[in-house]
Amino acid sequence: MLAIKNGKIVTPNEIIENKVLLIEGDRIKAFADDCEGAGRVIDAHGRFVTPGFIDIHSDRIEQFVMPRPTSEIDFELALKECESELLHIGITTMYHSISLYKDEFFGKSPLRTKTNVRKMAELIKSIHERYHLIHHRFHLRIEIDNIEAFDIVKEMIENRMVHEISFTDHTPGQGQYRNLKVYAQAVTKYGGREIGALGIDGILDYHKNKTYLSFEELKELTDLAHENGIAVASHDDDTEEKLAVNKAIGVDISEFPIHIETARAAQSEGFLTVVGAPNILLGGSHSGNMSAAEAICEGCADILCSDYYPPAILHSIFIMNRRYGIPLWELINKATLNPAKAMKIDRDYGSIEAGKKADILIIDVLDGYPVITHVLVDGKTTSRVEYRR
Repeated sequence: MLAIKNGKIVTPNEIIENKVLLIEGDRIKAFADDCEGAGRVIDAHGRFVTPGFIDIHSDRIEQFVMPRPTSEIDFELALKECESELLHIGITTMYHSISLYKDEFFGKSPLRTKTNVRKMAELIKSIHERYHLIHHRFHLRIEIDNIEAFDIVKEMIENRMVHEISFTDHTPGQGQYRNLKVYAQAVTKYGGREIGALGIDGILDYHKNKTYLSFEELKELTDLAHENGIAVASHDDDTEEKLAVNKAIGVDISEFPIHIETARAAQSEGFLTVVGAPNILLGGSHSGNMSAAEAICEGCADILCSDYYPPAILHSIFIMNRRYGIPLWELINKATLNPAKAMKIDRDYGSIEAGKKADILIIDVLDGYPVITHVLVDGKTTSRVEYRR
């Protein structure tokens, strides 16, 4: 049995001191007054003891697979290097977010073709049979103008290759890119090949004439996902009308609502809302949309994800606590228990409670920045770091 002593243990409702956390095998056993019976003891030295972070939306793996536009790295090598980074910043469960795009307006990525989407999903499914560090999950993002995606998604769900799906729509003039100037800047910076061939006017004309997956098809995919215990998200909701459609489809989660009003409306309709932690580090949305910090302060952001910058989860939690006085346990819930509930895995993950899996972080604050000194996954110490001066 393992004991963690002298820690500030962050639970779903409070921070507990002067207790010992006991871990037996891969599960949390109990809180105790001493370390009696423990074969091994970790001294937390007054640091925070928290659950491991559960990141339900991040495309960080793409940057490991394709670190430069002309360089494609072996998928398994990329996944192993990616998980090493994720482990040391506290992400013990990662829902790798891979998109099924129809076009390449936002740049070319080998992970966005149907062949490689399947390949990465198979790798994530099989990696747990070999040496690995964290829990890997697959979040399949479906661009709703990709008609071919319907059959692909059905097949992948039926073959148990997917753990979350989301419906995305990057059509300019609505959602994330309701501001056409922001859209034009984005596609230019991403460097998709079409911007050079068509120009922004040609791209806008293309969007006027495209077709979409139907309501019936989206609902069929949602129903199939739910039958297999898979959560379904929408992306960049910007109107109550869109929320109403998503509710009728059966969507569970609203990722990155565009306005505070939309976030509030999403919660009132029963959606869990997701905001990006990088938004907090940057002081606002890179697309000019809702401030994640404001949404948290207003009580209409349930979940923090890393989106594209995994270190942001850890840092945003402590920024929000220091700057706005929001209780640390409440902020940590947004990166642990709430995403676990959203993904329907909270029976085993997401909080420090007896009987749950022992995915544990020990966090210090040095020079004003949070740092992780220990990571336990399934009760095993998978990372141990000591800073020096």
